[in-house]
Amino acid sequence: MKEVLKYYKDFPKEGIIFVDIIPFMQNKAVFKELMARVGEACTTPNIVAPEARGFLFAAPLLAECDHVENIIPVRKSGKLPFAEGDLREVLIEKEYGFDKLYYRLSDIAAGKPNGDMFEVTILDDVLATGGTAEGLAQSLESMRIVVDGKEYGVKVREFVFIVEIEELGGAERLRKIAPVRSITTI
Repeated sequence: MKEVLKYYKDFPKEGIIFVDIIPFMQNKAVFKELMARVGEACTTPNIVAPEARGFLFAAPLLAECDHVENIIPVRKSGKLPFAEGDLREVLIEKEYGFDKLYYRLSDIAAGKPNGDMFEVTILDDVLATGGTAEGLAQSLESMRIVVDGKEYGVKVREFVFIVEIEELGGAERLRKIAPVRSITTI
């Protein structure tokens, strides 16, 4: 699958090689195969999807995978409307700097718990250093979700990535939290 990827040197800044996953969506057969593999890798009913490219691969799972029931969007500042007390901020470390992302507790609560936990899969496009996924996982696992008066924890069962850049070591960083499944590696 990695033969369809495109690479852009020094984007978004010097020293970064940007991995473009858009070619996966320019060939129907390739995309169908990719989504079948992603569906097998994601084993929880609740998928945490960072914007924007995580959305592209999470949304089809709702239609294609019987076990997937809920997408929890993770967005940049100002992109999620929220009720008071619902929004959570996450400081993340990316390979080219720090950023903030946000998710809503109500989006987790809309999902399906397993016993006393909401088990989630964090699904994203590219695993580089692992800072985004690590920050999200730590934040999610610190949350308590109340549904109909009952309190639930959140557990990251796995991380799933479309592409992993092995030399950056992100998978090793994340394996301390949960297993890492990468559809393709470069």
